[in-house]
Parts: sequence; structure tokens; C-alpha cells
Amino acid sequence: MNSTPPIILFDGVCNLCAWAVRFIIERDPRGLFRFASLQSPTGQALMLEHRLDPTRLDSFVLVENGRAFRESTAALRVARHLAGAWPLFYGAIVLPRFVRDPIYKFIARNRYRWFGKKDTCMIPTPELRARFLD
Repeated sequence: MNSTPPIILFDGVCNLCAWAVRFIIERDPRGLFRFASLQSPTGQALMLEHRLDPTRLDSFVLVENGRAFRESTAALRVARHLAGAWPLFYGAIVLPRFVRDPIYKFIARNRYRWFGKKDTCMIPTPELRARFLD
């Protein structure tokens, strides 16, 4: 088992993505997850390391136990570690990706239009700074 904490890569200028990061942090009382924006040097390096296109900023990526998971698979794998009833959503992993990912991709394609975007990446508060890699 890899002792490196799981890392979530997210679109740093996306309002929906920033909300998702805050959502995860609030439901991760053990402080399991670390975060980096896809635009950051760490995010770009991890994308390349896992042979993912570093120009694709429309994906949510979870790097866990030396493997990279994208889109709905990443989201479901994160959910299984959250407090409350959220781990129940992991049961949807039995659905094939070709069923799950179109829903994810539809939201990703429209995220800026529906939720907006910032000019700069999200800046964590001082108390959360240690959980962000860049």
C-alpha cells in the first residue's frame, strides 16, 4: 500500500471546482486528501507522470496509490472516503464508465457557463494551506 496521501487535481479557475474542493475538505475530517490545481506546476507534472493530457483542464483527477483516476471514477473514489452518507455513492462504481462519464462530461462542458470562472486559481486559507501542494 502506498503511504502517499491521495491528491485531487482540479480546475483552479472553475467556481464549481472550487466549491467541490471546499465540499470535500468539509467532509474529510481526517485530512486525507491533498489538492493541486491542474494549472499548477504540481498538477501539470502529475498529469504528465500519469500520461494524461496536461492541456485538458476539464477533468477531475484523483491520484491514489500510484494510479490516476479521472472523471466519474475519480469522484466516486473520493466519495467513498468522505464522512456521512457519501460513501454510499461509491456503489455507482458498478455502472460502466460509458454510462457514468457522459453525465460527468456534460457538467464539465457547461461548468463555466453555469457556475462561472475566476481570473486566478483558488487561494486556500492559511489553515488549509498545508493541504495544497502548490
